[in-house]
Amino acid sequence: MATKKLNFKVAALRRLLSVVFITLLGVLLLIFLLGTNSTSNSVEPSWDEIDELSYNYSDSSEKLGLPTQNRLSVHLEKRNQLPPRNLDLYPSLAKDHITIVLYVHNRPQYLRIVVESLSHVVGISETLLIVSHDGYFEEMNKIVEGIRFCQVKQIFAPYSPHVFSKSFPGVSPRDCKDKDDAAKKHCKGNPDQYGNHRSPKIVSLKHHWWWMMNTVWDGLKETRGHEGHILFIEEDHFIFPNAYSNLRMLTELKAHKCPDCYAANLAPLDVNSRGEGWDSLIAEKMGNVGYSFNGTVWRKIHRKAREFCFFDDYNWDITMWATVYPSFGGSVYTLRGPRTSAVHFGKCGLHQGQGENNACIDNGVVKIGVEEIDKVANIKSEWDVHIHTPQSGYKAGFKGWGGWGDERDRQLCLSFARMYHSMNTVSTS
Repeated sequence: MATKKLNFKVAALRRLLSVVFITLLGVLLLIFLLGTNSTSNSVEPSWDEIDELSYNYSDSSEKLGLPTQNRLSVHLEKRNQLPPRNLDLYPSLAKDHITIVLYVHNRPQYLRIVVESLSHVVGISETLLIVSHDGYFEEMNKIVEGIRFCQVKQIFAPYSPHVFSKSFPGVSPRDCKDKDDAAKKHCKGNPDQYGNHRSPKIVSLKHHWWWMMNTVWDGLKETRGHEGHILFIEEDHFIFPNAYSNLRMLTELKAHKCPDCYAANLAPLDVNSRGEGWDSLIAEKMGNVGYSFNGTVWRKIHRKAREFCFFDDYNWDITMWATVYPSFGGSVYTLRGPRTSAVHFGKCGLHQGQGENNACIDNGVVKIGVEEIDKVANIKSEWDVHIHTPQSGYKAGFKGWGGWGDERDRQLCLSFARMYHSMNTVSTS
């Protein structure tokens, strides 16, 4: 009887120890998971921590003629040096990945839609998403900080007019307005070809695009010197699940299917078109929705900095169509599929639709039909290429819509082209 009682106690003690051991393992596992979660949801460094960082250009700001920076501008400049987020979740990138650059302004309702669409893109976890902000807006920043589906790097345009509230490139107290006569008003500024003086909110569009291009291709350690394609999308572009897969195929096919094509596009030039639905690839004029090109093409664009910076139109894309592309000599084609993989859903302009009640979206939502064919790669390597001729849209000879006549904007634009190059790389004569 005593032996049975002893055996019973030993068995009970073993069960107790097993329960304690399992409990301890569970606690340790929970601590580990919480630690991992806190890493992937880590809080951004504080202002003071970021302010301790240093940064350098190949030439000083004074030599480049850049505006004197305020504290926010310097802070954003230093913040651009931070490494991508989510490295713990996605520690490495695919060897042949195509970096995606999403450039945004201040339309949070739009941004939520494009981020949600990106989260469903097949292969998105293997690449780097760079989000370029036109200045700093807290709501936009929070949306991007919530992305968990890939590596994400944020960059902020430190010379955005939205960062300077009392001086150029923002609003300066002595600036001429509208159709002011500078001599009579004793104000500062050069009017455009239509007699209108600069609007900081309008010129920020072209400034941001040009600063972003120079920074992504030549400034960021993650992408500078990159020779492959980089995809560029905007906050009002809905991206289909097959976009990345199709783009990979287009960039591979471009070399032998359309060697004269400069780029690959996810969408037709006509933003209202959903594609022809043919069994063929399409070569047409380069569009502004879901476009990608490589380092060779960027260097051709960069060499035309003066043409870009001095054309009197505040739109980057119209400037490219009307002056930069024509200067290459011959037609500038892009290769795309017969069915769109990206859709422009914005109903109004750049600086509209910023509030919840004023967003330019029908009933506050976007309804874009995504069919089964849009979820998988739908481009065939055996297809021939159909060339759309003649090329429609803006061409050489178009004089521009104006808004870009101020000499200060033109010189700032040239300064962006020189930021990461020697002073004599870009002609200023």
